Amino acid sequence: MRFSERYGYKPVREIIQKESINSDLKNALWSILHTFIWNKTSHKNSYSYTKYSNIYGLVHSYWFNIFKIPIDTIPLYTSDSIKKIREYFFSCKWHEIYSLIEETIDSLPYDFIKNKELFIKAINNVLERENSAYRIINNEITPITSEQEVQSIEDALENTNPYSGVQQHLNQALKLMSDRQNPDYRNSIKESISAVESICKIVTNDDKATLGKALKIIEDKHGLHAALKGSLSQLYGYTSDADGIRHAMLEESNLSYIDAKFMLVACTNFINYLIDKTKNQS
Repeated sequence: MRFSERYGYKPVREIIQKESINSDLKNALWSILHTFIWNKTSHKNSYSYTKYSNIYGLVHSYWFNIFKIPIDTIPLYTSDSIKKIREYFFSCKWHEIYSLIEETIDSLPYDFIKNKELFIKAINNVLERENSAYRIINNEITPITSEQEVQSIEDALENTNPYSGVQQHLNQALKLMSDRQNPDYRNSIKESISAVESICKIVTNDDKATLGKALKIIEDKHGLHAALKGSLSQLYGYTSDADGIRHAMLEESNLSYIDAKFMLVACTNFINYLIDKTKNQS
């Protein structure tokens, strides 16, 4: 049983929605479709027929490319067509929802083209808010978090079972990064690097060692490659110097999920590496 499960936290794969869509994200995505498209449906005559609506081209593309059923089964009335689309949306698999969104972007009717960028921005906003591992880039749903990154975080939470202090820093970094109501990317980054400091102090058996000193000891004792040591020192330099003064990265006001995720993954990679390396040499 992993740390997050033992202590009542959601598993990493539920926090970072990789190959999944939870109900909150699904509801938000449908609401955007409703706001930008279904709620702005109009007709060329007084009858609410699908074929005379401004969304007929989009409906046609759903039937032909997504549902893959005969187009002569498109309902007569627009309301019934939207109802059918809604039923599909809330019953299909996670990847089929993303396929439908891509089809929507590619087949946006003329009346909606002017709001295409706002539509995509709205979707990306909820994807970020709900910690989805995907974003719309160049009109396509693109993964921004790999399986390897998720695995690195999971492994680090498990590998640090004997080191509660390190584990607490990592869990706090994940929690701050993934808070759907009030994410704190700046402090998430600080918690990630604090986890590295903590594991280095444990490995060197020196609670007062600075990260620089600890890395030197690890380099001499365990053969830490100089380039790896240098890259980690530079990573640490993003957050604070020896006197604890904030550096440029933490002074920025536009820190994002991507920044916090990068630091968390980079730090968990090193923690996993360090634990494995010292374990094999102990």
